[in-house]
This record gives sequence, structure tokens and C-alpha cells, in this order.
Amino acid sequence: MSIPKTLRTIFVSAIGMALLSGCDTVVMSPSGDIAAQQAKLIVWATILMLIVVVPVIVLTLLFAWRYRASNKEATYTPDWDHSTNLELIIWAAPLAIIIALGALTWVSTHQLDPYRPLDRIEEGRPVPEGVEPLIIEVVAMDWKWLFFYPEQGIAVVNQLAAPLDRPIKFKITATTMMNSFYIPALAGQIYAMGGMETQLHAVINQAGSYDGFSANYSGAGFNGMRFKFLGLSEAKFDEWVSKAKTDGEVLSRKVYTELAEPSEYNPVQYYREVAPDLYDAILNRCVAPGTLCMKDMMKHHGSHGAGAHAAETKRVSPAVNHNTDDEGHHAH
Repeated sequence: MSIPKTLRTIFVSAIGMALLSGCDTVVMSPSGDIAAQQAKLIVWATILMLIVVVPVIVLTLLFAWRYRASNKEATYTPDWDHSTNLELIIWAAPLAIIIALGALTWVSTHQLDPYRPLDRIEEGRPVPEGVEPLIIEVVAMDWKWLFFYPEQGIAVVNQLAAPLDRPIKFKITATTMMNSFYIPALAGQIYAMGGMETQLHAVINQAGSYDGFSANYSGAGFNGMRFKFLGLSEAKFDEWVSKAKTDGEVLSRKVYTELAEPSEYNPVQYYREVAPDLYDAILNRCVAPGTLCMKDMMKHHGSHGAGAHAAETKRVSPAVNHNTDDEGHHAH
């Protein structure tokens, strides 16, 4: 006995929906407070949109069934063209939803601004007084990730760790290609661009190992730009730092120059000591000796421009005074 095509389609769709309903995607069940708030925003935005979408789908199917050619009992009114009440419903409902969705998005966008320091570590738990964020400087390279911990004095390739319930402040840049720094369990993606610094504030609330990667294609080795983010207790984080200081090498500018060469699928590598101001030099593109840093170049151009403007003002001012005097003399 063969199953009708329509029934087969319905059966397969039902199985697919059942399987999807069992999925525990990290985006919708994250382990960090910022990502959790973003997941709630997605849920509420979807619910608001479904208020319109679901009735439209249901009514479309209902009308198609009700007014099918074989239904001779359906009312046929070819001269009907307008209903004020129906028009009010059709336009008022979507308008109200758009206003609600806009207000929700406006508030959430400002609350979840990646540059905004955290005011809580979890719902109902404000950031304790005196707790400073953990600073992590991120460099997207070809094709690997380099993480600096200025407070701890270490650096790590393709591995990231942070203590639970402590705010984290990421400072993010890149060497050449634009990338996107993304840990779905922690927060949304933030672009990494050469010569520029972007920021991200986040916190991890549950211990575990989470995937991090680049969400922006950047060339041949893009697929290997992956790392693990470790959410650790304070004690285990201290052990992780000690391991880096024990097993690591020294990240001098020469070593960094070699590391910056394009490479794929790099293993985790620790550096117990970092050359002074190396991240700042990477950001300002002046790692090589004798290279003028971008910030110094901008200062130079700024001071040169101000000096030129002052000189021009000084040169023009006597002429203005002279003309004024001439005018006064002629008036006299």
C-alpha cells in the first residue's frame, strides 16, 4: 500500500520539526549574561512578528479552502470592495506590533551596546563594588587568534580563558584581513579590523569549554580560525595562568613577527612574557623597528596642521590690520 505524496510530505515535515525542537543550540541557550539577553530579544521579536504571521498563514489556508472552486455554498460577492472596520484591523495590528518591536529593539540595543560597561553579571546580580573587568586584548591574525592578558603579563595563541562571574573587557584589532570575533555562548560577534580597535564587554556565568571562531571570511585558512574559550573558577583560572607562565616562551617582537606569518590550524601556544607595548604596536602598525606609529603620525599631522593654521593666521592678520588702517586713513 503506497502512501499518498501529501501524507509523506506532512510526515517528513513533522519528523523534521520534532528533531529541531530537541536541538539545544548554543545561541538560544548560552552561558553568558549578554548572550542570554540577546537570546531573549530574539525570542520576543519572533513572538511579536508571529502575531501577524500566524493569522495571515491561517487565513490564507482558510480562504483557499473556503472559496475553492468545488465549494458551491461559498458566498460570491464580486461587487464588494471595501470595509472600514476590516481596514482598521488590517493596518492597526501591524502598526502596533511595529511600534512595540521598535521600542523593544531601541531599549535592548542601548542596553546591549558592546562598548557599554556591564552593570550586572547576571539577572538580579549587579556587578560588586570594586570589581574591575578582566582586560583581554585580542588580535585576529592570518589565520589564528592571539590573546594578551596585560594584568597577568601573558599571551596565548588559540585559547582563551576567564574566571566565572567577572566582567570581561575585550579590546579587539587585527593584523591584516578583517575578521569577526565570535563566541556564541558569551556574546554577539564583533568585527576585528587592522589599525582600529573595537570593544566588547561580556561575562561568563557557567563553567565549561565553548567554541570561538571568526564569523567573517578572511582567506584560505579561515576554516581553521577556531579556538576554545574556557569558563573557569577563580582557582582554576589562576592555575591556567600559572601553566602559561611555566610552559610558555617569551613573546618578543622578533618572535611575534615570525608568528604573524600566515599559517593554518595552529596549536595552542603559551607565552609567559610579552614585549612591552606589543599590543599597542600591533594596533598602531609599528611593530618593526623604526616604523612610525599611526597614533604618532596623527599627532604629527595634527600639530603640523595647527602650526600651519597659526602661521597662516599670523601671515594674514597684519594685512587685515593694514587694510583696516588704510581704510581708517582714507576715512580720515
